[in-house]
Amino acid sequence: MPVYLYEEASSSPERKNLEDIRRGEFEGLAAKMASAGWAPDFGPSVPHPSAGASIVGARMPLVAYNINLATDRLEVAKKIAATIRQSGGGYRSVKAMGIVLEDRGIVQVSMNLTNCEVTPIFRVFEAVKREAARYGVDVLESEIVGLVPSAALMAAAKFYLQLEKFKADQVLENKLKL
Repeated sequence: MPVYLYEEASSSPERKNLEDIRRGEFEGLAAKMASAGWAPDFGPSVPHPSAGASIVGARMPLVAYNINLATDRLEVAKKIAATIRQSGGGYRSVKAMGIVLEDRGIVQVSMNLTNCEVTPIFRVFEAVKREAARYGVDVLESEIVGLVPSAALMAAAKFYLQLEKFKADQVLENKLKL
């Protein structure tokens, strides 16, 4: 089976972003593999008949982070997402899209933060809050889906609480681990 490497494992800049490798999907994979610069990193140069290709990467922990807005206007969430995501000229390591939460009658800026050291959670939250205000919309709440590195949460606490000289070993659980 053909194998492509992405993010920190990538063999070329064109393959850093997972979406760039996936572009064209299964149906366009054979043509993509035949074009210049798209031979796989490992394996045959033709797709597997039913599985296509595999993509393997090395990256920082991904944080799935969503911000719910006090509106049902999808165009607002989409415009905010386009402004803050890296591919739109926004923040590095941020992938974002606007979606509707039909069961709640609101919209959400749904994000994947691929490196919270490069762009911290609090910076994204503040940017979405500022952009929402431009459209006369408030932020309702935010959510983390799945796991998050404790350093990302400590950075948010340090920012919002304006903690002076805060260190990770001041967190009780961290101190007990030492």
